[in-house]
Amino acid sequence: MAAGRGVEVETCVGQVVLPGDVLLLPAHPDEDGERLRLGVSAAPRGRLLCGPGLRRCAAGLLVTKCGLLRHRQAGGGATAGGAYWVDSQQKRYVPVKGDHVIGIVTARAGDVFKLDVGGSEQASLSYLAFEGATKRNRPNVQVGDLIYGQFLVANKDMEPEMVCIDSSGRSSGMGIIGQDGFLFKVSLGLIRKLLAPKCEIIQELSELYPFELVLGMNGRIWVKAKTVQQTLIIVNILEACEYMTAEQRKQALAKLSGN
Repeated sequence: MAAGRGVEVETCVGQVVLPGDVLLLPAHPDEDGERLRLGVSAAPRGRLLCGPGLRRCAAGLLVTKCGLLRHRQAGGGATAGGAYWVDSQQKRYVPVKGDHVIGIVTARAGDVFKLDVGGSEQASLSYLAFEGATKRNRPNVQVGDLIYGQFLVANKDMEPEMVCIDSSGRSSGMGIIGQDGFLFKVSLGLIRKLLAPKCEIIQELSELYPFELVLGMNGRIWVKAKTVQQTLIIVNILEACEYMTAEQRKQALAKLSGN
């Protein structure tokens, strides 16, 4: 693609894009034909979100990794313009602000815990970033514990910072994960599929056995069923779902439910 030129982003949705491609954003009806730039908050109804694999530039969006361009329609509110991102089979997780991940506590440095989140560097987590935590009431976090939280800070120039509370100070399911259960890693593409609304895989598994499940955007999954055998069966099914068709998955689940 020639320098300074690009193609309309709508025409590339669902197609393969390459690093260096420039995607032109649609014109805003209230800006005399000028292209809308991301991050302009003057008109929330036209605001767009720039997801993984894309970076803002003067012309519009600059593609930074190879994959399929995806688009999510507006749902109202601040994201009324929808969101664009690049869907790719990426192995190494890159921290993104707002992502919910599973981290492993590796060390404690003063009042900050260091967590392995599968990225290029470890993330930091303050002891005050838990619901109800104070200087006297500190959370009981030990090296080796699993922590489910979200990124508050995540960019290429700063160390990733995690928290286990939302904007209102509530845990909302985040915090220390129980000692029991099984932790394993899958591809980032499978995680996105499992986190999709009304995921068929999760619905079919819930009909097989009752279980607890924690999904991290960094490709880590924690699962716990009533018995070790049921836990391992669910783990094997989730790992194989990436390479099975929907029909093959239903046949495998039918055999297990018949036993």
